[in-house]
Amino acid sequence: MRIGTHLLKNNLIVAPMAGVTDRPFRKLCKHMGAGMAVSEMVASNSLLWGSEKTMRRANHEGEVDPISVQIAGADPQMMARAAQYNVDNGAQIIDINMGCPAKKICNVMAGSALLQDEPLVARIIEAVVKAVAVPVTLKIRTGWDREHRNALRVARIAADCGIQALAVHGRTRACGYSGDAEYDTIAAVKAEVEIPVIANGDITTPQKAKQVLEYTRADALMIGRAAQGRPWIFREIEHFLATGELLPAPEVQEIHRVLMAHLEDIYAFYGEHTGVRIARKHISWYTKGLAGSAVFRHAMNQLQSCTEQLAKVNEFFAELARYGQRLTYNEIEELAA
Repeated sequence: MRIGTHLLKNNLIVAPMAGVTDRPFRKLCKHMGAGMAVSEMVASNSLLWGSEKTMRRANHEGEVDPISVQIAGADPQMMARAAQYNVDNGAQIIDINMGCPAKKICNVMAGSALLQDEPLVARIIEAVVKAVAVPVTLKIRTGWDREHRNALRVARIAADCGIQALAVHGRTRACGYSGDAEYDTIAAVKAEVEIPVIANGDITTPQKAKQVLEYTRADALMIGRAAQGRPWIFREIEHFLATGELLPAPEVQEIHRVLMAHLEDIYAFYGEHTGVRIARKHISWYTKGLAGSAVFRHAMNQLQSCTEQLAKVNEFFAELARYGQRLTYNEIEELAA
């Protein structure tokens, strides 16, 4: 998979997710097999660039190349300046957000709301592509709603305006994340344009990854929610695509090690006050379905320090170890059922 001058190690990409794809998560997913990870979206409003949140999102220290940063906004010149700002701060690929379905984004005519205004789509892409010397990519949905699926027209605009890879989520904005993603539109987009196309939506297993690639003929896959608390999904998919064989599920001991390392990175990145709060959702994702996890997660949400969180996580996994030293994630889930 190539994006401009960047040759990725494989065709598996971490989807940009607000509040999730921070530097610790991106680094972990890349370590676990992802070929690229796209950052949380950075606002195009220059008044926000000096904020702690934006400065943190622009921090790519120690991250494996290529560095892909997503920008969001509705004004072509502001988006161009945002692209320049992020390239100056280390971005090697700029991704334009035209896929976010969140109301607070769509209400300011950004994200997937832009799909309603195809001339504006073209102006934004042209401004951003002209502003930077690095590759520019785009993420879209299939349309605004089922009656207004215009992914094919937007894909042609994107290709004509210089976009170098296009990610398509197989839902409309109106769908949000409900229902099943559909792949017919992605397949049609792939047949329509010559630029690389990335399929996104409901890719939750190695088998599903293979099915989506074969059905859509997409060049790559983008995986989001399925990687939450399960970053090893990238190595599982990569192995299955290469060999046709499923890797064994990770042993609980490994899950414990991965989670602890992830927590330490979160604390170091955010500091204790914010880090403890950010860590809660990740701990919940890693332990969902494990025996006794409901009570554990409730107790976790009451803790206020890194030391308390780490001690409680160690205690929880020590209790799981009583079931056997080599139990896998899937086996523990079966015991909990």
